[in-house]
Amino acid sequence: EVHLVPSGGGSVQPGGSLRLSCTASGFTFDDLHRSWYRQAPGDECELVSTIVSDGSTYYIEAVKGRFTISQDNAKNTMYLQMDNLKLEDTAVYYCAALRPGELVACPPHARFGYWGQGTQVIVSS
Repeated sequence: EVHLVPSGGGSVQPGGSLRLSCTASGFTFDDLHRSWYRQAPGDECELVSTIVSDGSTYYIEAVKGRFTISQDNAKNTMYLQMDNLKLEDTAVYYCAALRPGELVACPPHARFGYWGQGTQVIVSS
C-alpha cells in the first residue's frame, strides 16, 4: 500500500512554530519533486514550497524567510519547518510527490502523484 503519512499539525499563537512531516511508505521519492501545498477554507489549493532531488528549493513569497523545506532520504521523510506563523497561514497542509509538470489538485480531487491526507494548522490568538 502506498502512503504519505503526515504529522505535526496543530494550533499555535501568532509568532509560534510548527514542524510538519510526511513519511512515504510503499514508494521512494527518488527524483520526484516534493512539495507542500495548503488550502484555507474557501480558497484554492496553493503551492507553498518545493524541494527537488538536488536539494534546490522554492518558496512562495508569502512564506519566504519563515518556512524551511527539507528532506531526510534515509527516513524517506519530508519536512516543513514553519516559524513566525501568521493568521493567514491557517490552512490544511498537504505533502505531495509529483513529477515535474504533473497536474496538481489538492485532495480529495488529486488525480496524479502521491499525496498525504492533510494536516490542520490553526494560527489564532
